[in-house]
Amino acid sequence: MPETFLDSTELVLNMGPQHPSTHGVLRVILKLDGEKVMGTECVIGYLHRGVEKIGENRTYAMFNPYVDRMDYVAAVSNGLGYCLAVEQLLKVEAPPRAQVVRVILTELNRIASHLLWLGTHALDVGALTPLFYCMREREDVMNIYEKYCGARLTTHAFRIGGLIYETYQGFEQECLEFCDKLLPRIDEYEELLTANRIWQKRLVNVGVLTAEECKDYGVTGPMLRAAGVKWDLRKAQPYSGYETYDFDLPTRTNADSFDRYIVRLEEMRQSVRIIRQGVGRLEVGPVMAKVPKVIKPPIGEAYVSIEAPKGELGYYIVSDGSTQPYRVRVRPPSFVNLQSLDKMCRGGLVADVVAIIGTIDIVLGEVDR
Repeated sequence: MPETFLDSTELVLNMGPQHPSTHGVLRVILKLDGEKVMGTECVIGYLHRGVEKIGENRTYAMFNPYVDRMDYVAAVSNGLGYCLAVEQLLKVEAPPRAQVVRVILTELNRIASHLLWLGTHALDVGALTPLFYCMREREDVMNIYEKYCGARLTTHAFRIGGLIYETYQGFEQECLEFCDKLLPRIDEYEELLTANRIWQKRLVNVGVLTAEECKDYGVTGPMLRAAGVKWDLRKAQPYSGYETYDFDLPTRTNADSFDRYIVRLEEMRQSVRIIRQGVGRLEVGPVMAKVPKVIKPPIGEAYVSIEAPKGELGYYIVSDGSTQPYRVRVRPPSFVNLQSLDKMCRGGLVADVVAIIGTIDIVLGEVDR
């Protein structure tokens, strides 16, 4: 008799890496009992490009554009974290005007990232209209980026020491107009989804991850705050002057997919508050610190983490005194948060796996690097 590896009621099914709801080339091996998920295993690496090793074979300035290609939905945040880490090695600080512009562009990036998440997440669950609505608003952010630095997606907006570009004429006005336009549009998204009984059935009590479990898995960002933990690096370990801005940290307590949706919506509203404050404090001044043309940080190491749209994004850089980093390591939130997928999926249905992957908000360029 041949050996039996699986019980007759069990089925192993591949989801991805070509599945549209895996948000990239993610392969999830599902162990099923009928429609019930008994376990999952993520197979990653299909988009691996060796970004960290590339960083060790480029100069500090040459590597700067590469980080935009990790979480390409939040390229501005990637660039901010890297620039802050190198600036810490150099012991320089961006001028006040540059720091304010950085905050404005980073918060616009947070909104753009959440908009893309909401549109695609709703599409995964079965709602088509929110995708068109969210892409409509995201286009306004892309237009601001395009006018500022000539790029829309992989926006190489920041440089080590500050900014290479001064803001264009009308920048402040366009940012304020976008903020005025966005708030009623967020209310529109809520009218479509929040009280929708199908939306609630697909998300409420689906993918529950408690606060303790979030801490065990190292989960950060909106997922952690949806579990009731008020942890945001903009408040806990402020950078770029965030300690001077007035904004709230939205939290929920049910720790399910629905609460993560609510948290991200409220985060967009808080980002609007920050952008308005930033525009109000833009003053005339330089946008670049005094940084040597050939960047050679002294021997040492630095770890800087920021609150990216998906969670804690950290850069660990070791300098040996040369023009190239000796070691570069990235702590990407998508990669760390993805660990919790198995825990959230167990006991649910196959359809819930799609909703849970969407609610983690992963980008495979950041997972695989």
